[in-house]
Amino acid sequence: MAVPKRRVSKTRSAKRRTHYKVILAMPVKDSDGTWKMPHRINKTTGEYKN
Repeated sequence: MAVPKRRVSKTRSAKRRTHYKVILAMPVKDSDGTWKMPHRINKTTGEYKN
């Protein structure tokens, strides 16, 4: 059975996880034509959904 000779450092193990990236939310165009982030209140009209 293969046994690691040395302990894997935090940096080295974190390098394996670099391909997991945060996907940023895209702004959406509201009914009045303004852009806003999804699931947020529209600041111009004060409406959330419809």
